[in-house]
Amino acid sequence: MPTTAAGCKERMEEVNAAIKLGAKTFLRKEYTYLSIFAIIFATIIYFAVDRVEGAAFPYTTVSFLIGASTSMLAGFLGMSIATITNVKTTYLCNGRADDGFNHDNALAAGFGAAFQGGQVLGFCLVGLALILLEAIILSYKGSIIVSSTDFFVTADSVRKLFEFVSGYGLGGSTVALFGRVGGGIYTKAADVGADLAGKVGEHLEEDSPQNPGTIADNVGDNVGDIAGMGADLFGSLAESTCAALVVSTSSVVLLTKPDAVYFPLLVTSVGIIASALTVPFAYIIKTDVETKLKIQLIVSTLLMSALLIPVILYVLPSEPLNLSFAE
Repeated sequence: MPTTAAGCKERMEEVNAAIKLGAKTFLRKEYTYLSIFAIIFATIIYFAVDRVEGAAFPYTTVSFLIGASTSMLAGFLGMSIATITNVKTTYLCNGRADDGFNHDNALAAGFGAAFQGGQVLGFCLVGLALILLEAIILSYKGSIIVSSTDFFVTADSVRKLFEFVSGYGLGGSTVALFGRVGGGIYTKAADVGADLAGKVGEHLEEDSPQNPGTIADNVGDNVGDIAGMGADLFGSLAESTCAALVVSTSSVVLLTKPDAVYFPLLVTSVGIIASALTVPFAYIIKTDVETKLKIQLIVSTLLMSALLIPVILYVLPSEPLNLSFAE
């Protein structure tokens, strides 16, 4: 094994290149089969939902395909960012520098690299989910919502809009399900195989560089825990937001104020702002990694709560609605 900083860095990059290639190969094959499944499922949705509703355009089908495609993109982005960040974090945490090894400085440097990679992934996923969902709503809104003097006619058109948009969350969750299961199975198979071949067969240490199965094990960690988790996070956000939008249309009070039904989207937007404001605390606070993360959780929670107060007061109706029904 190389002992110089340059030699260790070169060796790490060589191993990381093999891991990156394996992860991309797995995702390419997995997403090929997922695309075929998504097209078949979208066809079923068209005949089961759009045709039954008598829609002039396959709204739910298109929403589903956009959600599925974005979920795949989220998984690929997560894997790409992880394979770039992992080697940097490992190198920095080992303190391989010309000025010697300092444990505290090395750990802080490694945390900085890992935290920056997590920022890119987190903001990309939430940003993608929010902007595409808003784009779908705005695209569908003009042709679905009916402006009528009859309140209940307009309310019914709003309900249809969000039911059509809910295909977005279904697409994201469908891909996330297969991404987590497929990646998880590969992860466990590679982990068990590497352990049996290395620790049991050759009496090597865990993740020993002398065990070629370690590369397959790391590929599994990336496609299962990173790519699968990225798709899962996107799917959870998309489906929960779509569900909240659909539920909001069941409230007559909310429908009396046009902006109120978009409250779930505003909550996500406020969360992005709160998270962005919390990021500097990871660098300002000079303490151990665990304390930094705990402080960030506390600060982000307080900021989120404070920023939501004016949104709630401005957007949500303040008084109940009194409707008089003709006998």
